[in-house]
Amino acid sequence: MQAQPPEAALQFDIGSTDDSLERMIELFALHGDIYRVYVPARQSHTYVIHHPDDVKRVLVSNHRNYTKGLGLDRVRILLGKGIMTSEGELWTRQRYMMQPLFHRRVITQFAEVIGTANSQLLRRWEALERRGEPVSLTDEMSMLTLEIVLRAIFGRDLERMSAQLGGNPFEVVTREQERNLQFAFKFRSLTKLVAGLIERRRHEKEEHFDYVAMLMGARDKDSGEPMAERQLIDEVLTLVVAGHETTASALNWTWYLLSQHHDVEARLHAELDALSDETAPSLARMEQLAYTQQVVNEALRLYPPGWLLSRRTVQADVLGGYEIPAGTNVLLPLYLLHRHPRFWQDPDRFLPERFAPEHEAERPRFAYMPFAAGPRHCIGETFALYEMLMHLHRIARRFRLIHVPDKPIELEAQINLRTRYPLHMRLERR
Repeated sequence: MQAQPPEAALQFDIGSTDDSLERMIELFALHGDIYRVYVPARQSHTYVIHHPDDVKRVLVSNHRNYTKGLGLDRVRILLGKGIMTSEGELWTRQRYMMQPLFHRRVITQFAEVIGTANSQLLRRWEALERRGEPVSLTDEMSMLTLEIVLRAIFGRDLERMSAQLGGNPFEVVTREQERNLQFAFKFRSLTKLVAGLIERRRHEKEEHFDYVAMLMGARDKDSGEPMAERQLIDEVLTLVVAGHETTASALNWTWYLLSQHHDVEARLHAELDALSDETAPSLARMEQLAYTQQVVNEALRLYPPGWLLSRRTVQADVLGGYEIPAGTNVLLPLYLLHRHPRFWQDPDRFLPERFAPEHEAERPRFAYMPFAAGPRHCIGETFALYEMLMHLHRIARRFRLIHVPDKPIELEAQINLRTRYPLHMRLERR
């Protein structure tokens, strides 16, 4: 009989409880690269893996043997069968149709959208700084990234919808913090609004450059057919959620880390100040910010927004030398992978230099993957990084953010890894 990996003494619904990350940190320290937990709610074992070789096997080399795992039903209630939740032929078809929409030459055309949103943020922060008022950084990053993603998706029609409805209908994403069934119901009610927009565009001659237009223009490679309306709506709503929350969380953590490490902040400022100030710099221009990219990468290493990936075996597989039965949930906690002491020196320390080119060979490729890896890696990775780099380029050259410690820094590890309490910052003009 095949030996089993270490088993946690306690039984709990791992990956589904508010304290899952806290318990998984303890279990990793106790059991190492692979262990299993009996989950009473599913009456089965869930396996947890941390070694880059096993992660590579699940996500890349043997990815066809894995489907999305636990938690998928909850996300599907929110997003339908969009690219984040679909499987099989449907996912393959949608991914092929959507991939060109996220090519770097397309993304850089959203420079004005990203630049304008940051200009509005600057004006708001300048007024607050003059009055000596702190900012709720967490709320500000949420509003900023939502504005950017909505402008990228809906273009000029965002203002039209807001005017007709007396306010931005998608603000529910920032107002409602809990990602429960009540939020899902409110968010899915927006499908009628998106359907109406699509129908209107089909009958008008006005040209648009935004993701609704690109999704409507996408065609299946074999049949030449467009997306079905239900699928089109699900992809639009998926982009709203996926393109907002992860980037907002990443920027929230990045600013906090900068506020705690003045040496890193000073070096970041030096690089930003050396580059000419532009309202809407191109993607290629932002990629010249080598150290700023290292800062972003290190923030994503320590606090990956998508902190936990889940998969389910189709057929039995072997991970860490142990046989994993068919139909078994496998969890990949990126938070712990990114802090694995075997692959990261001083893993809890904020050290952007570890992402300098000369240090890349010091760790396995799959020890770091904040946007996942393999065929199902995040389709919006380049857009998110561009958005973060331009934000720091525009804002950090004008302001220092000084943390106001009114609440403890605690992790809230649900769908995304967030701060449990909003972060507040005092603005200091540079």
